[in-house]
Amino acid sequence: MKRYWLLLLVILAVAVGGVLYLARGDTAQLSAGQDVGRDPAFTVARREMIPTVKIADVVGWKAGEAPVPAKGMKVVRFAEGLEHPRSIIRLPNGDVLVAETRGPATKPTGIKDRIMGWMMSKAGAGGPSPNRISLLRDTNGDGRADVKTAFLTGLKSPYGMALVGETLYVANTDALMAFPYRTGETKIVAKGRKIMNLPAGAPNMHWTKNLLANPDGTLLYVAVGSNSNIGENGLDAEANRANILEVNLQKGGYRIFASGLRNPVGMAWEPTTRELWAVVNERDMLGSDLVPDYLTRVEFGGFYGWPWNYWGGYEDRRVQPERPELREYTHRPDYALGNHVAALGLSFATGSALGAPFDRGAFVGLHGSWNRKPASGYKVMFVPFTADGQANGKPVDVLTGFLDKDGNARGRPVDVLLDKSGALLVSDDVGGVIWRVAR
Repeated sequence: MKRYWLLLLVILAVAVGGVLYLARGDTAQLSAGQDVGRDPAFTVARREMIPTVKIADVVGWKAGEAPVPAKGMKVVRFAEGLEHPRSIIRLPNGDVLVAETRGPATKPTGIKDRIMGWMMSKAGAGGPSPNRISLLRDTNGDGRADVKTAFLTGLKSPYGMALVGETLYVANTDALMAFPYRTGETKIVAKGRKIMNLPAGAPNMHWTKNLLANPDGTLLYVAVGSNSNIGENGLDAEANRANILEVNLQKGGYRIFASGLRNPVGMAWEPTTRELWAVVNERDMLGSDLVPDYLTRVEFGGFYGWPWNYWGGYEDRRVQPERPELREYTHRPDYALGNHVAALGLSFATGSALGAPFDRGAFVGLHGSWNRKPASGYKVMFVPFTADGQANGKPVDVLTGFLDKDGNARGRPVDVLLDKSGALLVSDDVGGVIWRVAR
């Protein structure tokens, strides 16, 4: 009997030791910067049974603290006291709309959901969603909003916003809505009109639905992320997901504009070529050195690999059944932003008053990693573009210092937007601030 219990204890110790070993997570082997640019370095995939979890504890900003701007720039608080500010847009009169939002409340059904809920809370994304869009107005031009109103309430985890003429379109997590808008008003009380449903079936993993209108206001583009990491919940749960949808506002209806984009979020029109570009978050559990999130032009009918492959042809053998024939049809992204940086915001430098080198290219908000060692992202970077509209060159940091010296998160940048004067606005959901970067 003693031998039996001794053997049982040995087996238990080995099992616990194995779990603890795996739970240490995977540490990056690439040097800083090797995973960025047109030709990033790729390692052999290091498949993980237990995902690497490295979440920065949230400490917030103390009075007088601020992130660190690039040399020659200054940063101030354009607005503060916001509740989880995410996407931002500028109205023609210079007013700024900000979506104060979180993912919809869900009831955990298993250990995976409970772990995800814990991760969200630790990262500062837990709690009920404010479900509102607020209006910010700088009436005296001093670079700080002195008017703040609840512009639109009663929404459901709103994210994307787009103004077309006198209609404000809002993407709730489950529906595309339309509201009447008049220039200068500080509140919309009219009931919205539903344009179409958007995918929001459980677990609604990537709940954000971003919006962008085409230049003549006839089409809307809706960015919809996947409902899983690599399709493990079944492809039936991915209907109209991992896509950018094109909605025809004149004729009605929609079509899939591009597919195989695991989680596209920020979208913008490149000013030279007038092509659609987006930032995309790639898959997890292949190690800290895979897979780079990216910035890419989005072509009509283009397939970008998810879930079967990544970066134009690297196969993900975890996905079954395999589809090797899709590799030749997979578009390679234009520019790697780094592994697990969680790119969310995108804005081109059209109208920028920041001067060189921030006059031709794209600003990108990197929300920061949850599952990489060491941490990555947590900053705003600028990606240079060539005169003919190609992403090329070494990126430049615009705003850093969101992590303190101990690796805690004082804030997490989300969206980026140029205000009417050409200064850069950066929403910070954890900090509850919108920062303004100017010369």
